[in-house]
Amino acid sequence: MINRTFLQLAVLAIALVALISCGQEKRTAIDLSGEWTVKLDPKAQGQAEKWFTGTLNGTSISLPGTLDEAEIGTPTTLKPELNNYVLSHLTRKHSYTGKAWYQRKVTVPASWDGKQVQLKLERVLWKSQVWVDDQRVEGFQESLITPHYFDLSSYLGPGEHTLTVLVDNSNDYPGINVAGNKYPAAEDKDMAHAYTNHTQIKWNGILGEISLKATSGVEPEVVQVYADTEKQQLKINVSASQKVNEAVKVSVLKNGKEILQAKGQTDAGVFTTTLDATDLEQWDEFNPVVYQCKVTMGSESKVVDFGYRTVSNANAQLTINGQRTFMRGNLECVIFPETGRPPMQTSEWTSLMKMAKGYGLNHLRFHSWCPPKAAFEAADQLGMYLQVELPFWNLSVGKDPKTNDFLYQEARHMIREYGNHPSFVFFSTGNELEGDTLWLNELVAKMKTWDNSHLYMTTTFSFQKGVGDMPQPEDEYFVTQWTNKGWIRGQGIFNARAPHFDKDYRNEIDHIDVPVISHEIGQYSVYPDLSEIEKYTGVLQPLNFMAVRDDLERKGLLKHAADFTQASGELAALLYKEEIERALKTPTFDGFQLLQLQDFPGQGTALVGLLNAFWESKGMIDSTEFAQFSGPVVPLIRFPKAVYASGETFEAEVQVANFYRPFAAQNITWRIFSDEAELGAGTFSSSEIPVGNEAVFGSISQKLEVAQASKLTVEVAIEGTSYKNQWPIWVYPNADSEEGDVRYTRSLDQALQWLAKGETVLLNPPVDQLRGVTGRFVPVFWSPVHFPDQPATMGILCDPEHPALADFPTEFHSNWQWWDLCIQSKSLILDEAGIEPIVRVVDNFVTNRSLGNLFEAKVGNGKLLFSAIDLQDDLNDRLVARQLRNSLSSYMNSDAFAPKQELTAGDLKTLFN
Repeated sequence: MINRTFLQLAVLAIALVALISCGQEKRTAIDLSGEWTVKLDPKAQGQAEKWFTGTLNGTSISLPGTLDEAEIGTPTTLKPELNNYVLSHLTRKHSYTGKAWYQRKVTVPASWDGKQVQLKLERVLWKSQVWVDDQRVEGFQESLITPHYFDLSSYLGPGEHTLTVLVDNSNDYPGINVAGNKYPAAEDKDMAHAYTNHTQIKWNGILGEISLKATSGVEPEVVQVYADTEKQQLKINVSASQKVNEAVKVSVLKNGKEILQAKGQTDAGVFTTTLDATDLEQWDEFNPVVYQCKVTMGSESKVVDFGYRTVSNANAQLTINGQRTFMRGNLECVIFPETGRPPMQTSEWTSLMKMAKGYGLNHLRFHSWCPPKAAFEAADQLGMYLQVELPFWNLSVGKDPKTNDFLYQEARHMIREYGNHPSFVFFSTGNELEGDTLWLNELVAKMKTWDNSHLYMTTTFSFQKGVGDMPQPEDEYFVTQWTNKGWIRGQGIFNARAPHFDKDYRNEIDHIDVPVISHEIGQYSVYPDLSEIEKYTGVLQPLNFMAVRDDLERKGLLKHAADFTQASGELAALLYKEEIERALKTPTFDGFQLLQLQDFPGQGTALVGLLNAFWESKGMIDSTEFAQFSGPVVPLIRFPKAVYASGETFEAEVQVANFYRPFAAQNITWRIFSDEAELGAGTFSSSEIPVGNEAVFGSISQKLEVAQASKLTVEVAIEGTSYKNQWPIWVYPNADSEEGDVRYTRSLDQALQWLAKGETVLLNPPVDQLRGVTGRFVPVFWSPVHFPDQPATMGILCDPEHPALADFPTEFHSNWQWWDLCIQSKSLILDEAGIEPIVRVVDNFVTNRSLGNLFEAKVGNGKLLFSAIDLQDDLNDRLVARQLRNSLSSYMNSDAFAPKQELTAGDLKTLFN
């Protein structure tokens, strides 16, 4: 019995071994991920010394991966100090630039004898060469943004071999980059995101798929699928790996099931067919149906994803499948602080894009780089529209023939690798390019002949005169911050003009004959969230955050850090909302690209996000609230101002930006309310809401009468749906202030005389007499390091419950009613005085001064309230200033006004010029 059982087990074991061996013999691919050996070659001597001929005496490394992830390279010597070395960007814990040799053994099965064998390295930074045993494989690869392929057919036979890959991340083409001269370290001057240390780091390694693939030699090498939703056709082009006449079958699959097919024969390796696509579902953001096209030639086949999607310029309006579409976009600049390099798995990109869609967005712009295949796959499945770019941000375009050739090849590679993905909608040659526009136009014209399923553009904006303000001849869409008729983003408006919500950009774009998308809107800096420091557990160290923390601690301001973040973030959220709504209100406008929803940790620590660099909320606004004004359906109103006197009438026109589907017989409701009561409400009945943003559904007219200063909310909603939107307005009573026992003066000398007598004084000097920072409503633009020549403050911070503000409704942060007060003010530098202000101004994170607009103090026997906000001039027209003065006067006449902080006359004099 035992012998019989043993015999059965032995037979089973032999069968399993045979089955496994058979499976190995029939393998067509070998996964090369896993343990490799790496040896650095900083002196570039490895080739001369023939390191490839033997076993590398190096260090173990796991691939895919980078030297940074393996903690290989030169450790940083930087300390957390406030200088431009530290504030440039997050700091690499380990750095290495130069050649690195990677080696491993590989066993080739006997079944591969005589096969064509291809090595794939999915992403390399920057140049790669390969040796098999001691033979160098012909050629090299140098794409920054597409896979590196090597033909090993002549070098690999059955048996064990040594595979050696040389990767060099040195800067081979300086002509792709613009120099950031504000950054002192030479390695930090490169700005294009495909090769930079500001977001993605200049890593050395191999990412993504690392594999060997064996084929019979004749296979479908390139498959291009072109959809025409108007003609209801698919055109499919096939190019074989050899110029032969070979039977070919084309199948269109949905969920693995064949639904269309065509058969034929290649002619010198080329086959083209057109299929009836009547029954295919159109791909877009709301219906992201992905099909597969499988092309079979003999025993070989190739499968590509595609979507039945057409993008067009229809009379200067952007359409997807013939329907008006609006890009609600955000930039993606390789910001992945845990690894310093792009994710290579579809699941990782799916997670990021789901978050973006949760905030109402449908579009990502990849600034001066192109993501890997996984990003396109995720976008295909989720319905995200992508703009990809060449690795190019330069101010002398066309000057270097070597760079020109490199970029030409990169464009070809990108279209070949990613062109079938329906999410690949836009292709720009780079960011803010300047130089030879003829060369750019010729390149774009050539790209259109390679693949006409995308919209192309010569540059994503440009500061070059005559280029950035009007489309180039080959532009099929236009991304800009201004036209030759004016700004089309808030940067030139929100600080220069009093808050108004009835304007748009129609006059600035009415002469543009291609779709228009606003460039990098936002860039409103938020104070660093120091609680993030502990989150950085990967290859990058937040020395910039740590330097800010340490500086605040030295100055006794660390207790305010969290409030600085929240107050500046609330102001940024307010401005992002108006940026987006102004774009949505503009007829024939086609989209915006935010810079941006998440932080940008480079270029001088440009923390402009409402989310941190990990795509986590900072707590100012959640995705549901943000999507109310950035989603596919957004109720909007046009109204002239944010501040009203009691008795005035609030007038507004009601619109809906609807880029989803038509709504039939839909009620639109409105109401105006405070925390205590509803002042008015109404309904526009049975309104048809078409796709677009031009229709006006009615007007609101509501008299505003209040007995005390009030903040009100205006809300518009589409009944029976989740679509609604809200706006704050402020209404103030008409009564003038009663000064009572308060002495008001603009003169320091007069104030000191009264204070010496023990009087109560409101000192309000002319702003131009004060030392400090020029008043400003909007926060730091982008970064105080990158743009140092700006009044770099970040909004106000106050306690709304302070009795001085009892008759002045406010949040703890800036809102629209603060605009006039901020503009007509000076931010006093209070470090020496040591005063805790009633209204603090958040300083930027480089200087970290204690700033204030309004403070109280005991001066001798007198009581002082000092205002660096103008509370005197034009109060009949400046309702907010009048109301703040009223509130301060009431406070100063009350028993609550009992300043504890003490100042001398000398202290006060230091605040003046």
